[in-house]
Amino acid sequence: MWGSAFHGFRLRYVNCSPVTSHQWGGNVQGLKWPGLHHVSLTGILLVLTPSVWTCPKSLSVCGMRIQIETEGPVVALESAVITHGLPNPVNLQLVSDVQEEVRRAGAVPATVGILYGEVIVGLSEGEIVSLAGAPDPMKCSLRDIPTAVLHKATAGTTVAATMHIAYQAGLRVFATGGIGGVHRGHPFDVSADITALGRYPMTVVCSGAKAILDLSLTREALETQGVTVVGYQTDEFPAFYSRESGLSVDVRCDDVDEIAELVRRRDELELSAAILVCNPVPAECELPKTVMDAAIDQALEEAEGQGIQGKEVTPSLLARVSELTGEASLKANVGLLKSNARLAGEIAARLGP
Repeated sequence: MWGSAFHGFRLRYVNCSPVTSHQWGGNVQGLKWPGLHHVSLTGILLVLTPSVWTCPKSLSVCGMRIQIETEGPVVALESAVITHGLPNPVNLQLVSDVQEEVRRAGAVPATVGILYGEVIVGLSEGEIVSLAGAPDPMKCSLRDIPTAVLHKATAGTTVAATMHIAYQAGLRVFATGGIGGVHRGHPFDVSADITALGRYPMTVVCSGAKAILDLSLTREALETQGVTVVGYQTDEFPAFYSRESGLSVDVRCDDVDEIAELVRRRDELELSAAILVCNPVPAECELPKTVMDAAIDQALEEAEGQGIQGKEVTPSLLARVSELTGEASLKANVGLLKSNARLAGEIAARLGP
């Protein structure tokens, strides 16, 4: 018996292997839900989706360990930035800072990752240290989750993988740096982040797509997937390190309450795609567009010459751009991640129960 209680839930179905019926308080037939319930119905798991967690204990659902540190609205955080995005110990300090930004905004951070084949929602401080110090961690996208679990691997989760795991755990708000998209010169090389955004009705806060991508085609791909692109206090789709791209957003929202209302309308209409809230990098951290473009062009040329392909392209390009721009890109990266975490926390707090 796991004595938890959820407030402000939605009822949803989750694809899952058949399980033995369990109950933690409440009455299934009468639909009274002071606690969490799940029952097996021909292999479908019936789950309450919480918007506010009120118990810090651990729960295993659909092969995941969910451990939320305290009660409150929850913001999911990715872990690929820990394993592949930033060097140690910058990555550890950043995780601490990002989590604190979420807390200050009135929400609870839950970093998603995989340790020794176990999918965890809400990595503890010690588990984050283990993930950051892993000698050869996987970069785990959506397709890689079963492999990571089977081989008991340690992995940082990308936007797509984090969205899937967080959604299965009942989380609805997610903060990241920049999403993946369509690669320059390779229009059929499209990140799984794009399809995940079209599949999971979450609210994702980012600073646009990574600048190394084809931003125009990425913007079109988001439209195809039915993703509503929101500009937070901006009319332009941000270019990660830069506040401007020359591309427009679908709608501009100048305050958090307006974003929260938009999310509620999406949910009432039962639309299945995410709302992508684009929060430009803070002006004081912005990398000048001319500097950014020159570094990206050089990094792309070098990567093609070296024959770098597949999922190694993005981390390789980002690392090279960081080398070419020195501290400027690192400052921008850290600044936007903290800003996005703060905004996501504010949105989660407004959505509340």
